[in-house]
Amino acid sequence: MSDVFVPSKPLHVPMAIEELPTDWRWSRLDDVCEAVYDCPHSTPLLTNDGPLVVRSQDIRSSVFRVHEAAHVSEETYLERVGRAEPRRGDLLYSREGTYFGIAAEVPENVRVCLGQRMVLIRPKADLLNFRYLRFWLNSPSLSQHIHGHRDGTVAERLNLPTIRGLPVAVPPLLRQEAIANVLGTLDDKIELNRQINETLETMARAVFRSWFVDFEPVRAKTEIRKPDGLDAATAKLFPDKFEESSLGPVPKGWRVVPLPEAIEVNPRRPLPKGVVAPYLDMGNRPTISARATKWELREGGSGARFINGDVLLARITPCLENGKTAFVDFLPDGQGGWGSTEYIVFRSKQPLPDEYAYFLARSPELRMLAIQNMTGTSGRQRVPAECFSNFCVVVPPDGLAKRFGDLAKVVMSQMKARDEETATLAAIRDALLPKLLSGEVAVADVEQPKDLAKKRRQLC
Repeated sequence: MSDVFVPSKPLHVPMAIEELPTDWRWSRLDDVCEAVYDCPHSTPLLTNDGPLVVRSQDIRSSVFRVHEAAHVSEETYLERVGRAEPRRGDLLYSREGTYFGIAAEVPENVRVCLGQRMVLIRPKADLLNFRYLRFWLNSPSLSQHIHGHRDGTVAERLNLPTIRGLPVAVPPLLRQEAIANVLGTLDDKIELNRQINETLETMARAVFRSWFVDFEPVRAKTEIRKPDGLDAATAKLFPDKFEESSLGPVPKGWRVVPLPEAIEVNPRRPLPKGVVAPYLDMGNRPTISARATKWELREGGSGARFINGDVLLARITPCLENGKTAFVDFLPDGQGGWGSTEYIVFRSKQPLPDEYAYFLARSPELRMLAIQNMTGTSGRQRVPAECFSNFCVVVPPDGLAKRFGDLAKVVMSQMKARDEETATLAAIRDALLPKLLSGEVAVADVEQPKDLAKKRRQLC
């Protein structure tokens, strides 16, 4: 190894790693990077389109969620990249807030500038593999280290000198690339699963809206057109006429009813206090997908009760506006769960399928009604369950409801299967990561990712 790895300033080594292999070296981050750039200390004005701006919430999973990021104008972008324009091979690093101390890669062919509380890290390519550095910065060893060196009491944060002085375990470059390849293959599959699930849910939401909100198949039949994307048996389930209702024209024969006549609101679920049961924290509620993938066991207390097939809608600000909604399918058979008192529980009434209530809860129309009916003081507003009596639902015939349920169940089961595979891959990655990054396990000793499941018990 070159003498360049000798720290230029004092270096605090993570206590979790006692000794490195002989051909590894400890280095300060700023000794193996071209630069560590701080963000402009201002809040950028957001726009509807244009280049992206990365904020700490956009990289909470160590992947820059491009589809969730906000936009800025071209002028704002140029102002904020004056010192350095993020490029492939750079890392985006959060220095403050709920998601501080997390690194993500700059994606290919994406123009992005730094939002507040963000740092740009540019490693020296001949010394440090950028993907290896991402894994190192997100490792449990370094996470434990930075929590002992953070600043602030109310808002957790890292100052720039602390970031520049972060310790990096630096193996030979070829070893870095091999480690990054093994861990990156697992991460890529995890991210692919997430993208597929997102696509599946987007398609299911589009079908729900087409059939039950916009009535597109009925409109097609009234215009003597073949409904797009429907087989003959499904198309036959839609009428070819509209009729007037309190909501305006609706498909002939469909019922218009207040929501509580089609959806049970806050149904009673037996779960005595003190009984240990799955607990879903508000923080683990998904914002843009159906499935909650993290929960814990707790003794039952005051809060909402639910069973598989129920839908959980956040009723408090800002969780409602942020989209926190979940379809419950993670409980063992016959087991009840519980969560915050700030949940509203929906349950489809027969013959509507369970999934109907979920997609209805995700509809902009229902969410707007809920937001408009929030009461309470600023910052503590919540939705009264009674407001849903003022929301009307157009109920389809039994056969069509069943057809949608069959389709939705396939989508939900496929999403669940991918999430379960992701959990296994993440457990393997998390078991491998500290061992690879400390040199305890050599890359040559690790099988290909498709065979890693067999190693899980040995690595944990």
